[in-house]
Amino acid sequence: MVKRSGREREEPKGSMAMVKLTRRFLLGGAASGLLLPVVGADGAVRHEAAHAASPHHVRRAVRAPAVIRHAPPPKPVIMLDPGHGGKDPGAIGVSGTYEKHIAVAAATELHDLLMASGKYDVVLSRTDDRFIPLAGRVELAHKHRADLFISMHADALHQADVRGASVYTLSGNASDKQTAMLAETENSADRFAGPELEGIPPDVGEILNSLVHEETRRGSAHMAANVIRSFQNRIQLLRHPSRHAAFKVLKSGDIPSILVEMGFMSNHLDEQALRRAAHRTQITQAMKQAIDGYFQRQRRGML
Repeated sequence: MVKRSGREREEPKGSMAMVKLTRRFLLGGAASGLLLPVVGADGAVRHEAAHAASPHHVRRAVRAPAVIRHAPPPKPVIMLDPGHGGKDPGAIGVSGTYEKHIAVAAATELHDLLMASGKYDVVLSRTDDRFIPLAGRVELAHKHRADLFISMHADALHQADVRGASVYTLSGNASDKQTAMLAETENSADRFAGPELEGIPPDVGEILNSLVHEETRRGSAHMAANVIRSFQNRIQLLRHPSRHAAFKVLKSGDIPSILVEMGFMSNHLDEQALRRAAHRTQITQAMKQAIDGYFQRQRRGML
């Protein structure tokens, strides 16, 4: 308690008390050459001498907000999965080209392109010629907490005249007979892993399919549509390029997943095109455009 004008008053509380205490501190410090920290409008901290007649300093010392720096959001993680590898060559082209080599070459180029953008963290399921079971590829995607899974292939059909790229998503039923045959071929890749990893029983397959969240299905469908749009007028497409079937490698319940067939090794025009680095660059650039569009929509809350 202090006396003023013959009566007692309480010291002010709250922010006014702080201002008065700061003023007294400044008045006392003016004589001793005290330096006080002052936060400027740009957020920088400077030390200025205390001046008794400078209420401006009081306001800045008391009211200047602290600058809070937020960490940047984490980058989306993309898992690129070159099909086949090692003892599994995949499709063998009409002139002897192995699908496994085409797949890893294209996926590696796409990896480098995406990483150079600085927008994503990108992981390859394989960077060399080795075999990975289908379930192991999905497991890798979960291990790295992928936000998007893209399996890259260049398969073959019995019809040598069929050519063009296509994009596949997971479904319990195939969209057409050709896609059903393709899924059967891709799923049979696990025959190279030995008897313990043979085909999944039908009842187990139905359970796995039911675990795929509707949100994941929508994300997969949006990504597939983006790839097809990006390929148009750049890459030869099948007549009906958006297809679906029960591909084992796409059975992840919470990661949007697509399988891209860049063309068919059974068609000599597709095979020759896929052997050319310039053509594979066109594919990877179109796929990057599709990926950019997908994550832009996601950031806007449109997925």
